[in-house]
Amino acid sequence: MNHSDQLDATFAALANPTRRAILAHLAQGEATVNALAEPFDMSLPAISKHIRVLENAGLITRGRDAQFRPCTLNTQPLEVVANWTDQYRHIWDARFDVMAGILQTMKDTNDE
Repeated sequence: MNHSDQLDATFAALANPTRRAILAHLAQGEATVNALAEPFDMSLPAISKHIRVLENAGLITRGRDAQFRPCTLNTQPLEVVANWTDQYRHIWDARFDVMAGILQTMKDTNDE
């Protein structure tokens, strides 16, 4: 998967709150599909579809442990997103600095 395709797949996978919750669960350590499905009011096939989206985006990997196929978080695609957003950090920092200046001016005006 090229860089642009990886970003597209990662952002598409992260667009869903259920998938973000699954990733948050996996940030604590590997888990089975049943364990990942537990907090949700949806069927195992529905959770499996979410897991497939995450797996296709490279955000999780599935291993083999006897009859279990535990899921594990793969942070590499998230690092690609972090690197992509870092190129815009100087813009955000400049805008926050301007906003801080405006807020300080407003505060100084109200204090007078």
